[in-house]
Amino acid sequence: MARTTFASRSYRDDAVVLRTYTLGEADRIVVLLTRDHGQVRAVAKGVRRTTSRFGSRLEPFNVAELQLVSGRNLDIVSQALGKRGYGSAIAADYAKYTAAAAMAEAAEKLTESDDESAAQQYRLLTGALSALARGLHEPGAVLDSYLLRAVSTAGWAPSFTDCARCGAPGPHEAFSAPLGGVVCPACRPPGSAAPDPAVLAHLAALLTGDWERIDAAEPRTGRAAAGIVAAYVQWHLERAVKALNLVERS
Repeated sequence: MARTTFASRSYRDDAVVLRTYTLGEADRIVVLLTRDHGQVRAVAKGVRRTTSRFGSRLEPFNVAELQLVSGRNLDIVSQALGKRGYGSAIAADYAKYTAAAAMAEAAEKLTESDDESAAQQYRLLTGALSALARGLHEPGAVLDSYLLRAVSTAGWAPSFTDCARCGAPGPHEAFSAPLGGVVCPACRPPGSAAPDPAVLAHLAALLTGDWERIDAAEPRTGRAAAGIVAAYVQWHLERAVKALNLVERS
């Protein structure tokens, strides 16, 4: 049997760094969301040394073109070329940083076993990080819009107009995260929330990316919508997004 060569196990891809873990004295494990290979966990050897050839390219929220070598348990980063360094601008602002941390945590959970939508998730995340770094919109709104789009891409698109259970035309007053959005009186389960119509309109704008409407929303409307987004996302992920507890809301 011919031996597998280093070159045959090597591949290139663009990736955004979701998270890093310390490994030994000088190495790190990096959790990556790649454009073409889904979620990848890899070792960056020597990255913690001041002489590291990787520099800051493998810090969270940065996007790089990577050369990786496939391994049995973890791949190995052999080369990293910086493409978009969002990390510095995001880390300099607490509101941006906590929003980005929540997005990265959600992206990691959404792509753990979902390779089919990974390319779309990659584009969604890098677009949201770009908006955060450039300060295009309020960080909490960027986060909420990203979360709704990300879970929709994963197959859990919410309905904010027609009944999520029977399809009865809306608008409807009640909202049920387990049922997938607003529900009509006939389908409404006990204990369903009854958001203000302005909140439901804001949620619909977040989902479609209607930034003119989003940016004009009252702060209290944004805060109420954020609570619904958090409940909806975490219900369908079946686990908590811990970084959401750190996000500041204006």
